[in-house]
Amino acid sequence: MSVDASAVSRLTGYSFSDIALLREALTHASAVAGSDVATYQRLEFLGDRVLGLVVADMLFAEFPGADEGELSHRLTQLVRRETCAKVAKAIGIGKHILLGESERRTGAERNRGILANVCESIIGAIYLDGGYAPAHDFIAANWRELMLEPDRPLRDAKTMLQEWAHKAGHGVPVYKTMHREGPDHAPVFEIEVSSDGLAPQSGSGTSKRAAEQAAAQAMLEHAGVWDAADESKDGGR
Repeated sequence: MSVDASAVSRLTGYSFSDIALLREALTHASAVAGSDVATYQRLEFLGDRVLGLVVADMLFAEFPGADEGELSHRLTQLVRRETCAKVAKAIGIGKHILLGESERRTGAERNRGILANVCESIIGAIYLDGGYAPAHDFIAANWRELMLEPDRPLRDAKTMLQEWAHKAGHGVPVYKTMHREGPDHAPVFEIEVSSDGLAPQSGSGTSKRAAEQAAAQAMLEHAGVWDAADESKDGGR
């Protein structure tokens, strides 16, 4: 497997020293089925955390008058999978993803979930290869405009889930803290939400409130409700 490192450098604005690390960030499991070659999953995990930290830092600096609740809402919007997929599509990284032949034939490089995963893995790879500064620069270059979009709707996923679950006969959503990791000054919480007749979903965040919002959003997405809300609020674009 080979990657066009110079082309990826033009797309990301970052030149990798470790090409093997870049290859790992672009490798889907289908491309190395049956082998022990590393895929993007571990880098995706790391990149998700780096993205959250950088975006939180950007929001903290850009919105000095915002309280914790508003910052959490904005953070949830900016680090969600749809936003990562949107960034990946905008920079054109899809054609460089290493996929198995069957996945390539079915257009998996356009799959929103895969694009979101690779976007996060690229961030993780940049962080490992060059440190915090280039990772910050990549995120700032691709998320700042999204962060500053005028009249950007800040939806409350918890309220939306509670209202929808009640109307749909699923009762009242219940939130449970499943895990907490990280130091006291930078904790990461994992929250699970459950509701009658629905598969439990989980979300993570740097506060319990943010993790609950992420879990509520995950349940709405799983139920097909969140995307419909996106379309109605964006005018069906």
